[in-house]
Amino acid sequence: MDADREGGGRRTPGRAVAYVACGVVLLAGCASMPDSGDLRGVDATPRQDTQVRVYAMPPQEDAEPLDIVQGFLEALTSDDPDYETARKYLTRSAAKQWQPGLSTTVLDDGPGADVVPPVGREQGEDTSFTLTGTKVAVVDAQQSYAPASGEYRETVHLVHDKKTKQWRIDSPPPGVVMGKSDFQRNYVSVNKYYFASNTRAATAPQTVAVADPVYVRERVDPMTQLVRSLLSGPTSWLDPVVRTRFPTGTALKDGVSSLTPDDQNMLTVPLNAKAGHVGLDQCEAMASQLLFTVQNLTPAVDTVELQAGGKQLCSVKENEANGAATRGSVENPAYLYFVDGRHRLVRISAEADAGGTKAEPVPVPGALGDGDKDLRSVAVSRDEHTAAGVGMDRKALYVGSLVSGGSLGDPVLVSNGKTAEDRLTTPSWDTEGDLWVADRNPADPRLLLFKEGAGKPLEVATPGLDGRIRDLRVAADGVRIALVVEKAGKQSLFVGRIEREGRTGDPQSVSVRELRSTTPDLEEVTTMSWAGDSRLVVVGREQGGVQQTRYVQVDGSTPEGPPPAALTGVKEIAASEDDEMPLVAYSEDGIVRLPSGAQWQKVDADGTAPVYPG
Repeated sequence: MDADREGGGRRTPGRAVAYVACGVVLLAGCASMPDSGDLRGVDATPRQDTQVRVYAMPPQEDAEPLDIVQGFLEALTSDDPDYETARKYLTRSAAKQWQPGLSTTVLDDGPGADVVPPVGREQGEDTSFTLTGTKVAVVDAQQSYAPASGEYRETVHLVHDKKTKQWRIDSPPPGVVMGKSDFQRNYVSVNKYYFASNTRAATAPQTVAVADPVYVRERVDPMTQLVRSLLSGPTSWLDPVVRTRFPTGTALKDGVSSLTPDDQNMLTVPLNAKAGHVGLDQCEAMASQLLFTVQNLTPAVDTVELQAGGKQLCSVKENEANGAATRGSVENPAYLYFVDGRHRLVRISAEADAGGTKAEPVPVPGALGDGDKDLRSVAVSRDEHTAAGVGMDRKALYVGSLVSGGSLGDPVLVSNGKTAEDRLTTPSWDTEGDLWVADRNPADPRLLLFKEGAGKPLEVATPGLDGRIRDLRVAADGVRIALVVEKAGKQSLFVGRIEREGRTGDPQSVSVRELRSTTPDLEEVTTMSWAGDSRLVVVGREQGGVQQTRYVQVDGSTPEGPPPAALTGVKEIAASEDDEMPLVAYSEDGIVRLPSGAQWQKVDADGTAPVYPG
């Protein structure tokens, strides 16, 4: 299950408690393998039902070196909490020094192994194998996923113990290695939550919660793993723009090995002395972080209680946490907006029943709905009070209030690009009411920010950007931005971190840093939109392939679950971070939308440029 809900299918209580397993499968290394030659393509374990616990077999007596390697690799894919069985394939010294939590390397297929011929040593006392494969991803010590590519080659060295007369590995590969199918069976992506630290406190309506996706082992007490990960702090990529309310050094109380909600759906979390002297406001913020985090794993939890020194610090219920901090996934837009056949900004109720009486779009109040300016693309602020529109030739950007009788005035930005493709992108609003747009003029390509949608634009620094911005969307949390970047005819999707400097009221410098590729296998990205706290929906095409619509995580991983229903000729797509809202697209059939559990349904035959607020 992915970190964001799939079509309303966020982790159900039944699925969430599946890790209390009702069955066992044993993995065993093949005992009849030859003692010479090559071992190729160690088979990945067939994917098991998620309620079945998988355990490996310890090494057999007098097992040959290849059996030891095979058994060790199989044991890495088991559900042993601390890889106790895998350690039995290692020498005593290696078992103490090996750190499985250092990293998990994911290969396209299970690792193969080549025996290394003995050179300059007596055959029979030791031997080596080279593990090989094609890298797909690496999960680091912070449990953060990152796509990877290239060849994997690591040497495994074995010795023949003179006392026990048994072969054991004395030089294992660093961390853990497994094939993609085993990784999908063993790990689950879940969001932990921190608070945005770079928002302007004077204008931000309330604290903004930011999702930080990590991978935990799905059947090895994932709730406790996730809580420990939250307490350890944000991942390195997100750390510069978020903060935690837990005091430095806060951890679970000594002796606490497992966390389980009670029959009242409350999770009690005993903390060490570092958390013992926090005030009530800070404690409730800490509890809110925990509640947002564990609910992403199991929504059955609706209350979190924090303890320290054997005493209750505070408790927070779901409605209290949602009132203290905002998340995009629980913010409900009032309207869906698009440009109608007369090139005006129109809207319909976001909750209109697409399967019942057809909702008729109506022009928005104000100048952008009056039709004085023909619009090509639009963006509506997250409070739905203001809108921005780009003219038909993509040359001018206008900003207007969604109030009857409001005037439009002169454009806030004019591009000097020679063609429409070399001018302005679709704009996007962040959570602070600032407006973002890119000018694609080859002579002066820029990413620009208008504070509160007005005034002189601030040029945003984009160190590391290699190419020209074709499209952009700012996340609801205001600290991440998705960019479609074009270079040499190829479009790629990247997610960058938004960093702001300067005090409230002073001129700020803003930059987008550490761009991460989220769709390395696509050579064409047609359109994209945020579709959850850490998920996007993307329309694109692989090399030599056909157009497809799919979900991707911000870390570049693929969420579990089916993609949206197929739709041909998609030109633009819009999603809400609240995935209970229908997916909307502009395709060959005009504006269509995809209600949960239904097929694509026509909204407006002549409409274009659909957007939800943001």
